[in-house]
Amino acid sequence: MKQRIFLILTFLLFGIFLGSLFHSPVQAETIALQATELAPTVTGTPVASWITVRNDEDTPQINVRSGPGTEFDGIGVLLKNQTVPALGRTSGGDWILVEYLGVPGNQGWVYAPLVNIGGKELQIVVPPSTPTPLVTATIDPTLAAQFIITSAPTRLPTFTAPPELVIPTFVDNSPTTSVGSIPMGLIIVGLAVLGGILGLITLTQNR
Repeated sequence: MKQRIFLILTFLLFGIFLGSLFHSPVQAETIALQATELAPTVTGTPVASWITVRNDEDTPQINVRSGPGTEFDGIGVLLKNQTVPALGRTSGGDWILVEYLGVPGNQGWVYAPLVNIGGKELQIVVPPSTPTPLVTATIDPTLAAQFIITSAPTRLPTFTAPPELVIPTFVDNSPTTSVGSIPMGLIIVGLAVLGGILGLITLTQNR
């Protein structure tokens, strides 16, 4: 009885061993195929050109705009030392078209003097048209007319010619200071000298 049980157990173990030998390669091959199908190969696309934000202390970040100009809306920012792929440039080279994920078209524009350009030379791309302002300023003519001050015309006075200038003529009525051609002063001096001489003669005779 014990020998029969031992033989039965021996056959069972031998059968299990043979079954494992035939079943293991198929299962391993199936697992290997499944692993190959579930893990696709990842290949990266090389970037031909790129830009890197300059490391300026005064500029911690730069604006990314929807077009090449400050009149376009800002759609995001790039931090200093950040690198993104470059796609093109304007004809003047002042603005660079870059890849900026998460916005419509996944593209944006940055100001060229704020970044360093690397890789191949960028091609010129056609920029979008300048945006039209949403609100156009209009002036109500009725309201504006209330602030217009019209001054009444002032008539200039009539020109009147001044009277004719009359230059007065003066006549010399001063007394004559000379007799003939002899000055009056010389005559007075001569009479004074003559009187003095007569006085001296009178004094001499009285002595």
